[in-house]
Amino acid sequence: MYFFYCSNSLDAKELSQCRDELKDHNFKVIGLPCSGKIDIPYLVKAFETGADGVVIVTCELGQCRHVEGNMRAEKRAEAVDNLLEEVGAGTGRIAVIHVKQGRIEETAGEIKKFCTRINKIKPAPAAQGI
Repeated sequence: MYFFYCSNSLDAKELSQCRDELKDHNFKVIGLPCSGKIDIPYLVKAFETGADGVVIVTCELGQCRHVEGNMRAEKRAEAVDNLLEEVGAGTGRIAVIHVKQGRIEETAGEIKKFCTRINKIKPAPAAQGI
């Protein structure tokens, strides 16, 4: 799984805490200057390289330092989710999670729920060699 996060939404301590809580899950963690920098080719590449799921952690809605970065990330994730459905991988393999200030445990809990759901569905086609 891939874990993209906005460096403005998680500081080093929160990222470390989140990683500790998610240590049972194998993530490739990628920091972004803003979640709005995530684009469709990055997300598609994650699935092409075998990811079964992608988590994008953004600032809370209305709190983005770059005004609409978190909303752009959400729209791009939705577009890739639609592409995955078109190629037969199904939907729901991307989660956009908005961090609420000071509530990293809640964020980690949402990511865990997503991981549990992803682990219950069959692997993405790229992971199967298709």
